Amino acid sequence: MAFQSAPARAVILGIFINTALAAVKLTAGVLGHSYALIADAVESLSDVGSSLITLQAVRVAQRPPDAEHPYGHGKAEAIGAVLVAAVLIVAGLTIAVQGVREMLSPHERPAPWVLIVLAVVVVVKEGIFRFGRRVAQAHDSVAMKADAWHHRADAITSVLAFIGISLSIYAGPAFATAEYWAALIAAGLIMYNGVSLMRQPIDELLDRQAVHLDDRVRAVARGVPGVVDVEKLFIRKAGPGYRADMHLQVAPGLSIAEAHCIGGKVRAMCRKEIAEISDVLVHLEPAEGGQMVKLENDQVIT
Repeated sequence: MAFQSAPARAVILGIFINTALAAVKLTAGVLGHSYALIADAVESLSDVGSSLITLQAVRVAQRPPDAEHPYGHGKAEAIGAVLVAAVLIVAGLTIAVQGVREMLSPHERPAPWVLIVLAVVVVVKEGIFRFGRRVAQAHDSVAMKADAWHHRADAITSVLAFIGISLSIYAGPAFATAEYWAALIAAGLIMYNGVSLMRQPIDELLDRQAVHLDDRVRAVARGVPGVVDVEKLFIRKAGPGYRADMHLQVAPGLSIAEAHCIGGKVRAMCRKEIAEISDVLVHLEPAEGGQMVKLENDQVIT
């Protein structure tokens, strides 16, 4: 069931394409004497690993709550996103170290035909990135977002490799090491993307307040008859949705049943009016100086 979701299908597609691209780039890099292309193949292989992590994270995140995990398994996506970002950083560091080693030893110039391989790779990888990003945005998946940007990083690596190899082949002896410098620049960009992609999932794991939803949730809650004010509101992301914990002030003269009815309406309205909210926990408190309220036929009368 989990693998039938749109994010899972997008990740599986990326795995198959990256495996094929890695094989093509590695073969072309060895036969065409291009370290930049070999480094690009390493990046594609790291994409396969990160996509497998993302696929497992998406699968686990879709599990329903159980006795041991009453809040669900949504944070698995954030954990997966952190691991994917870490893979990016390690891949970039590996490419940089090996690039320096290759630069310090003489090598044969790359074959011109490897540029054709790189041009095809750039088009394919950019297409996968755009598709994955759309899926990530549609499902608000941090793991899928990290995986999509991994594809973009691979496309950037290929573009820089194309430039570096072109200079090495056509710009004369002064640019003989251009492809290695291109690999180093790409490695730096990859590591930068990895660090950047870690921020959002780490915020999610630390339950950072979702301030962009604060005003909307308060407005919906205050619009429910019987709510005097929203005293406290905590909103945190959990997988594809957000969970809100709120303290509502209601009139002190209400019975438990009447106050519970108001709390239930607030919960239902928040989930109905704000698609991002997956669940709401309501705590009710008597408002100081609040008006006496009673319920008649489920209607609040002040």
